[in-house]
Amino acid sequence: MTDPSRTDLLAEAFEAQRDRLSAVAYRVLGSHADAEDVVQEAWMRLARQDATTIGNLAGWLTTVVGRISLDVLRSRREASYGDGLSELVITIDHGAEPEETVALADSVGLALLVVLDSLGPGERLAFVLHDLFGVPFAEIGQILGKSADATKMIASRARRKVRGTERPTTVGPEQRRVIRAFRAAAAGGDFEALLRVLDPDVRLSVDTPGGTVVTLGATAVATGAKMLSGAVARHRAVLVNGLPGYVSWREDGTPLSIISFTVADDRIAAIAIVADPARLASMRLPDPACVIEQR
Repeated sequence: MTDPSRTDLLAEAFEAQRDRLSAVAYRVLGSHADAEDVVQEAWMRLARQDATTIGNLAGWLTTVVGRISLDVLRSRREASYGDGLSELVITIDHGAEPEETVALADSVGLALLVVLDSLGPGERLAFVLHDLFGVPFAEIGQILGKSADATKMIASRARRKVRGTERPTTVGPEQRRVIRAFRAAAAGGDFEALLRVLDPDVRLSVDTPGGTVVTLGATAVATGAKMLSGAVARHRAVLVNGLPGYVSWREDGTPLSIISFTVADDRIAAIAIVADPARLASMRLPDPACVIEQR
């Protein structure tokens, strides 16, 4: 029979770790909903465990959360679910960075979640646990089934990918000016103007019902840029995970797309488009009836 007082103490100890565990799971998975599920599963496993056999509760819970998160990442990949797509946080862009966006831009940064999606499950877990939370390689290796040296190499490879992909971004007048110039050039079919605002290595990714389509390079992106300014009834400036962008609607109020831009050194370095109707329907978007910005 379970001792109620011992169960209460265990629950209290777990609650003291909950915020940290949620942070770990969120950064590994990029989804608050999935992170909550992982943390709840960790509690259920702890409740079934003989706590007297756990010497380091924080370490034990981190390992459990890491293993469950790794399983989620692997199942996503096997099911081709969420390929390169983190949970998106959409907020109205009022022209100056709102306080709620500042609050969301935590020590890791929402933009980093997009970068982490380029990593494999093992790479992502190793990078997050070691570089962001200081978990030793030996402990991460136990989760991955690898030696400490092999895990160190995995984390190093992930780190190189992150440094090669991540670009500093802030939302300000300069970034908005670049985006307006891009939209005007795309709408007018001005190929040369497009090339002036696109980084030579720009990356365009489009989330469609059939999967994610990626286009690389300024010439290729400029060639297909007309699709980015297609005939829409209304659009509104928003922040997508803290990045400047737009939500567009058809005449009947159905969401058409979400477009976000990464601007670095006065050029557009990346464009991400969500055009999958099912995914758009699942998001919390501004009410098109309240949109006053017209094409």
